[in-house]
Amino acid sequence: MKQRALAALTLAACLLSGCLGSSDSVPEPPSPSSPATPLAETGGGAGGTASGTAGSAEAPSPAPVEPPPLPPPSEATLVAVGDVMMHTPMLPGAYDESSGTYDFSGFFAPLRTMFEEADWAVANLETPIAGDERGFRGYPLFNAPVALADALAEAGFDVVSTANNHSLDQGFSGLVHTLGALRDRGVLPVGTAESEEASNELTIVEKNGIRNAFLSYTYGTNGIPIPKDKPFAVNLIDDARIAKDIAGAEAAGADVVTVSLHFGNEYQREPTDEQRRVARRAIEAGADVVLGHHPHVVQPYERIRVEDEDGKTREGVVIYSLGNFISNQFGSYKEYGAALQVTFRKTYQANGASMTTVSEVDAIPTWVHKYVSGGKSRYRVLSLDDIKQESGDPLLTPRMISNLIETSAELNRHMDKLTAEIDQAPSGTNGTESAAANVSPTTYTGQ
Repeated sequence: MKQRALAALTLAACLLSGCLGSSDSVPEPPSPSSPATPLAETGGGAGGTASGTAGSAEAPSPAPVEPPPLPPPSEATLVAVGDVMMHTPMLPGAYDESSGTYDFSGFFAPLRTMFEEADWAVANLETPIAGDERGFRGYPLFNAPVALADALAEAGFDVVSTANNHSLDQGFSGLVHTLGALRDRGVLPVGTAESEEASNELTIVEKNGIRNAFLSYTYGTNGIPIPKDKPFAVNLIDDARIAKDIAGAEAAGADVVTVSLHFGNEYQREPTDEQRRVARRAIEAGADVVLGHHPHVVQPYERIRVEDEDGKTREGVVIYSLGNFISNQFGSYKEYGAALQVTFRKTYQANGASMTTVSEVDAIPTWVHKYVSGGKSRYRVLSLDDIKQESGDPLLTPRMISNLIETSAELNRHMDKLTAEIDQAPSGTNGTESAAANVSPTTYTGQ
């Protein structure tokens, strides 16, 4: 279309020049932004001289091509919670004698909306789901009913970390069964694998145009050896391995990388130097979020700033322990957990590049409420931020509500305490050594 219009303008100029017989017409100089148009030759048309040549009016410069509009920014939110455990006292209240089946949906029902509205909902599954035919066990060798996988899917969980110290409680076959039970219900497990090929596959989930890669590692497996012929079965914490996997996720197009780490000391409310070192190394390697598990109590979170190879500053979020999400552990803060909410924002540039950053971070304290109904102990998880004096919850007394409000304020202060600290690498650690060789001794006291 543009070429046809230009030709028509040139022809019109030629015809007009010939008819008037003007031999001294001078074309306007060409625009600096476009090449000069050659003068059109004429053979002396009607009223013209044999030797005269007419100048041709220059074609107008093409209109500048407007660049396509940039895509609007997009956002997606991650919600991560702590340990999902299944102690044997938790089973009777979920059992239906008439049908002979279990139903654990009540565990998660109060927070189901939070998980369904999240773009990615993540938990640490700290029990194998190795098949009901094996029988059900608690500590030290857990095995939960397959109905737990149903409840996780129904609650809206998208991804669960399966690399932890209980990964091999039911052996390698139990690990494989767990993976199948989760995948069959649309829940993605990360951190364990049934084959070397599967261990090399990346778990990248795209929501709202943002691709989030999920990785998971543990300090060990409670002394149960990983089969020598199956070293791929459980991911162990190792600086070099984590950095390599993060690089692979970025090369595969991940906009953000979320890393789950099972580390630290049980029942200790503060992170160890080793936790801080390993987490920082992961952020330096490119992780955007580090989710900590294993201490069974909540530890603080912080936003860590690091410089990349080009000297540009980037920021990652670390919560050192999300605590217990659901369990039968009580006392000394073991019935409390955290729901970490991280919102990512993706923006686009004129050259086609995009940038995804952390725009919002919040940590919400949660509480395991154990109560008796129908003569059985039952469990549910509540958000402490939702507890109000006038909540009207028939299962909570006014005194319980007052205590929970007070505890919620203390937990919020505890979780936020590191956000104002200067982000510096912990002293006294050797950044070149493997994290697996340096994890602080863990006192394992039962869960």
